[in-house]
Amino acid sequence: MARNNAAIRHKRVAGRIQQILGELLQFEVSDPRVQLLTITEVRVDRELDYANVWVCTMDGSSDAADAVMDGLNSASGFLRRELAKRLQSRKTPALRFHWDSLPAEASHINAVLDSLIEQDKTEHQPDDTTDSEG
Repeated sequence: MARNNAAIRHKRVAGRIQQILGELLQFEVSDPRVQLLTITEVRVDRELDYANVWVCTMDGSSDAADAVMDGLNSASGFLRRELAKRLQSRKTPALRFHWDSLPAEASHINAVLDSLIEQDKTEHQPDDTTDSEG
């Protein structure tokens, strides 16, 4: 039962961290490298020492990943300090940022599937060139 309660608490803390970081990045961080980011997931470790934060750009592109990660790492001190103020917890986890490539991969897969569907439609259209004489 204690293990289940801890898991629930970790999910709740991770969700709160995701919400706070989203607000901070949207309204209080002025670095253009971290504009228009989406926080796709936050996971905290068992002792709440670390929060692993996965991010991607809103368009799902990985072109600016290095710049975004540099911007996040340079803002991490500010983000952790503000997180500590708003989280109101005994401990504030250190932030570890990771690039989430899943949205870009999913977009690519969707594009491939769409092109296959289009190809299938063109290959299986009824042939209107035959003459039907009665």
